[in-house]
Amino acid sequence: MRNLRLVVEYDGTDFHGWQQQPGLRTVQGCLEEAVRTMTGEAVSIRGAGRTDAGVHADGQVATFTLEARIPEAGLLRGLNSFLPHDIAILDVREVPAEFDARFSARGKVYRYRVWNHLVRSPLHARGSWHVRSVLNLATMREAAQALCGEHDFRAFRASDCERRTTVRVVRRLEVERQGALLTVEIEATAFLKNMVRILVGTLVDLGRGQLPGDAVARMLATGDREAGGITAPPQGLTLLRVIY
Repeated sequence: MRNLRLVVEYDGTDFHGWQQQPGLRTVQGCLEEAVRTMTGEAVSIRGAGRTDAGVHADGQVATFTLEARIPEAGLLRGLNSFLPHDIAILDVREVPAEFDARFSARGKVYRYRVWNHLVRSPLHARGSWHVRSVLNLATMREAAQALCGEHDFRAFRASDCERRTTVRVVRRLEVERQGALLTVEIEATAFLKNMVRILVGTLVDLGRGQLPGDAVARMLATGDREAGGITAPPQGLTLLRVIY
């Protein structure tokens, strides 16, 4: 059996997330169907991260085992021919048997886009969150720096998050702006469910003056989710790359 690594790009708008779900259109499901159609083999494809419904990826990584001896270049061309327009495999590579897309990862990088303008943008609607309020960039950057380092992020996770430990290391958290487009880029060792979206929602609510200045400090100290901001909507979030 060969262990194969895929690098996948997708627009998550019309998917019910990464993970296979009966009767629903998912990224994992479409990839597994493409492999089955091309090779006749039923495979289980493991992704580095289980992106939620509506979340995108520039560099999702996935692994699966395959008996067929089709060359990597042939798999790349063939699988893409069986995939829908909103998924593309960017790279196919045979890797050592012990490599696993999820468990071999040492970190991930996500980017969140906010369209910060009075008027919505049709061109940015599928890939950003439209926020009309004026945002204080300095306030957001100050809070972002407070979130860097090793912390207990239990206040920054979904209520149904099942991870045993909530301590994570945020290596960097940057808030940048170009015209009306504001981007939040975050690199961490690992993420809790909805962690990036809660971080962004909290930063935005701080930026528009809807939270007290010590909101982040209180969340980290107490683990109180209610002290933070809203959960930002999924369409602004993109998994940029996985670090190994």
